[in-house]
Amino acid sequence: MYDMATRERALALHTTGLSLSQVSRSTGISRSAIRAWTTRIDPSPRMTAECPAPSGRLGPTVPSGAYTYLLGLYLGDGCISPERRGVYALRIACGNVWPGLIDTCERTVRSVMPHNATHRVRAPGCTHVVSRSKHWPCLLPQHGPGKKHERPIVLEPWQRELVVRHPWELLRGLIHSDGCRITNRATRTVGGEVRRHEYPRYFFTNTSPDIVRLFTDTLDAVGVEWRTARRASGAVDVSIARRASVALLDARVGPKG
Repeated sequence: MYDMATRERALALHTTGLSLSQVSRSTGISRSAIRAWTTRIDPSPRMTAECPAPSGRLGPTVPSGAYTYLLGLYLGDGCISPERRGVYALRIACGNVWPGLIDTCERTVRSVMPHNATHRVRAPGCTHVVSRSKHWPCLLPQHGPGKKHERPIVLEPWQRELVVRHPWELLRGLIHSDGCRITNRATRTVGGEVRRHEYPRYFFTNTSPDIVRLFTDTLDAVGVEWRTARRASGAVDVSIARRASVALLDARVGPKG
């Protein structure tokens, strides 16, 4: 960065009739810099990204529906890691068998943080959608050291307001990250005859009791019936199998990808 006196001296030489190349050789300053000073001598103000969640609420430039979907993805399969100079990396893991989900996740991250680069990192069985910013902890204050199920996960008041406004977007994010839609196959014997039937079912599996409660509370809010079962590992399976409830999820959430 050249100070104003240096800029003025270089331009003064140029106004005497010296070419840009001659001034460059005389001063050691690049021709492109001197050419730029002939249009604007004062340095351009440095642009600093504004916080997308100022004063404890989502900023007006952030699409609230996309943010709520991203919140679900983050709570399911995301993490935030501190890096150098106060920068944080958001990583959302998406299974490689769902390329459409990877595309949707990347578009969502870009819409929430449009001024920061977003890229993909391949890993065995999955692709991480990665975005770096100093402001991810502002947008996702649930971040912290350790695993999510080993610490409280509590939404901020402004996040709870968004979930009330966009419950289906949160459910989409949670199911697309830690859930699935399957075809359940069952058999039963009627009058000595074995009959087989199939029906769709949604599952959501998570180990954090807070995240499971957020998921089931949101299901209750939109009128979806559910049941739970606990695995030996401590994870909880939330199952949605009633026909009317599956139809609601098909219409508003849909399968991954």
